[in-house]
Amino acid sequence: MVLGLVAGFVVVVLIVLTVAYVVNVYNQLVSLRERCDQAKQNIDVLLKQRQDELTKLIDAANEFMEQEEQVLTKLTEAREQAAQAQTPAEEAAADQQIRNAMMDFEARAEEYPELRSQENMMQFQERISEIESQIADRREVYNEAVTQNNTRIEQFPYVIFARQFGFGERELF
Repeated sequence: MVLGLVAGFVVVVLIVLTVAYVVNVYNQLVSLRERCDQAKQNIDVLLKQRQDELTKLIDAANEFMEQEEQVLTKLTEAREQAAQAQTPAEEAAADQQIRNAMMDFEARAEEYPELRSQENMMQFQERISEIESQIADRREVYNEAVTQNNTRIEQFPYVIFARQFGFGERELF
């Protein structure tokens, strides 16, 4: 009788420990997923801010650079591609296109002293440069979170639970 009670107690303890372990693993995976999501949202906020600043810059430059339509078109197309990007790979490609278009724009703007003297133009360019720097910083944080997530879900025993609970790899930015 006592042996049966001890065996029953041991079984209950093992079940409780197993459930606690599974819950702990699940919570760790959720924490990693949420960290990735938060880092991505931080990037998205900056990308939206950059879109807004690019729109203002293009509108302001239109007044002075009518004959430089190709440069403004390139910048506008880059902005539109960034707005349509869905995946981190598409966002990275759009980000590079914007950087190239901004370099062309800044090079052409040097040829227009009246454009450079416009305070709002300079502010837009400075703000975009600041945002670009912040995007690079946040991209680093996002990639770190994604790498940690992807590594964890491939490690044993997390790989078993990750697949069971639907956790998957994330794409680097």
